[in-house]
Amino acid sequence: MTLNGKNIGFALTGSHCTYEEIWPEIERLQENGAQIYPIVSETVAHSDTRFGKGVEIVKRFADIAGHPVVSTIVEAEPLGPAKILDCLVIAPCTGNTCAKLANAITDSAVLMAAKAHLRNGKPLVLAISTNDALGLNAKNLGVLLSTPQVYFVPFGQDNPTEKPRSLVAQMDLILPTVERALEYRQLQPVLIERQLRRVR
Repeated sequence: MTLNGKNIGFALTGSHCTYEEIWPEIERLQENGAQIYPIVSETVAHSDTRFGKGVEIVKRFADIAGHPVVSTIVEAEPLGPAKILDCLVIAPCTGNTCAKLANAITDSAVLMAAKAHLRNGKPLVLAISTNDALGLNAKNLGVLLSTPQVYFVPFGQDNPTEKPRSLVAQMDLILPTVERALEYRQLQPVLIERQLRRVR
């Protein structure tokens, strides 16, 4: 499936160690014809971590996407009524974001964008990255897996020895997951065996 003419919202949340895996996937979407509309949570925009400063991450995202970054609830709200997006990707999607999305909490630009987008019956793609997906967040993951129009980038345990409750999406499967989601289909299999990922 071609992505020519498709407007893809792409939202970052606060799994900071994952961003270096994400940038090439955004570029792959663009290479396949997609227009990228960047969105970040307030955590991304305003946190300085060992993986980079918030302002630098936002600038890099804007430079790659070629559009200004949406970073507030007020900026994200019009995405629904305007019906701009054909698909919205949240990658990485943290456990915190999963929990709030599953419980209809809208307290960030990313969650507002997701709520506004789902209102239009359009596909929402989640690429999870969370240390507690097989712990306290398992029930929220279950809710989202059974939610209409929500699709998952295939995921698996990234380091079962050191982080037995952690699940992380295989980020290089974002493109094929989006292609299937635009057809309202889930890329299979959802549960995969991941390559061991060192703890960072």
